[in-house]
Amino acid sequence: MIGIELPKDNREAGHHAALQSIREAEANLEARFQAKLRVNPDLDRTLVSFQGNKKETGHRWCKYKEGFSASLIRYALRETGVSEGSLLDPFAGSGTSLFIASEEGMNSVGIELLPCSAEIIDVRRLAANSDKTRLAEQIRSFKRQNRWEKEGPVIHFPHLRITANAFPQETEHLLGRFLWEANKTRDEFLGRILRFAAMCILEVISYTRKDGQYLRWDSRSGRKLGGKPFDKGPIPTFSKAIVSKLDEIVNDLEGRELKLFDFETGAQRGAIDLRIGSCLEILPSLDDASMDAMVTSPPYCNRYDYTRTYALELAMMGVTEEEIRQLRQTMLSCTVENRDKGDLPGRFEKRTWDSAMRAVADVDILSQILEYLEECRVDGSINNSGIPRMVRNYFRELSAVIFECRRILKPGAPLVMVNDNVRYQGAHIPVDLILSSIAEKAGFDIDAIWVLPRGKGNSSQQMGIHGREEIRKCVYVWRVKGRPTKKPGRQLARAR
Repeated sequence: MIGIELPKDNREAGHHAALQSIREAEANLEARFQAKLRVNPDLDRTLVSFQGNKKETGHRWCKYKEGFSASLIRYALRETGVSEGSLLDPFAGSGTSLFIASEEGMNSVGIELLPCSAEIIDVRRLAANSDKTRLAEQIRSFKRQNRWEKEGPVIHFPHLRITANAFPQETEHLLGRFLWEANKTRDEFLGRILRFAAMCILEVISYTRKDGQYLRWDSRSGRKLGGKPFDKGPIPTFSKAIVSKLDEIVNDLEGRELKLFDFETGAQRGAIDLRIGSCLEILPSLDDASMDAMVTSPPYCNRYDYTRTYALELAMMGVTEEEIRQLRQTMLSCTVENRDKGDLPGRFEKRTWDSAMRAVADVDILSQILEYLEECRVDGSINNSGIPRMVRNYFRELSAVIFECRRILKPGAPLVMVNDNVRYQGAHIPVDLILSSIAEKAGFDIDAIWVLPRGKGNSSQQMGIHGREEIRKCVYVWRVKGRPTKKPGRQLARAR
């Protein structure tokens, strides 16, 4: 884009004044929520990320980098006093909150858009409902026969443009042989869990690494890559990786820690209802005051494109290029390629939509940030012209989600959300405070904003221009206005 050229001194002076005004608005908002901002020494980055699931039975089967740990869900339920009823997660991801709710005897409803993430939830749910001893022996037998290393037909990996040449040649051949043999099994679910195991190791055996906004490519891939060469380190052979994954699944199936079902009675502890699609379409269909709690982590306003980072998994499931584009536009606006969802207002009751949009407009700092980012777009100083639209639509869409969840949750029900603050063009966007302001308008009390003792740094590009400044990472605890309930957890130190 060619921006409107302003004298450099004038442009910089205008940006400086805008940023100063934004900082003052943030200080005012932070002062208003100061009593709610509490440093929580129980939380760390491992607990609020997938890292905490690396040794968790069942949860470790598939590495879902954007998820949170099972330990965090247990902690959140305990601290908010939730031990029964039903739980909602409108951004279910790999289903961590759903499975922990089930372990606790609670029913749950999860909404998930990405087919590969929905597959993780569905396969784990079916595995827990299976004859686990028999399934473990079937997997062990398939592994012993090792047919995929013998000559035979293959299923060719259905590459997307973004995934071409992702695997070493021998690895892709053995993957194709494995998928062929998995499809030949007489037991339909055994074939499905074998394909699932292969899906879980795609990143490990590939030349790629998930880096949020894109797949980072190892220089050994042969792709023409700009910038500094990247080496992801040793890449295991297909057989080594798949045998390790199958062993992991077998060990968990045979252990007594797969807690979704009572091993003594065989009864399911809590039912999991998975709805596949966008929460922007599904939430309006849920009943009023039907859920007792909500724990979730929506996409962050950080430009991450899940359709790119999970391109290998989506490709293996047969998602086409056109379907990838549709998924990208359907998901909550969190990447610069998201366009306006023109039909969005019509998906909600008019009163709900209008109230949600008024709540967004009433947040002064957000209006200032959007005006500043738009000015940067017009004068060409921002590095991507899609950022202002993404930020605007992110808060509009998430506000509508918050208002719908207020309707769906029972009086007194807690809503726990993990999210990140972000920074663009030097403007810090306090997502925690903005969303909490919107939540108040929707009818939530702000019980607490748990602040991690250690925040995160801004990007190297932002540091180079605007200096290093730590950004808060938080877990929000809101509660629907209603009957009196005790405050969550013990009193924590107020954040500075």
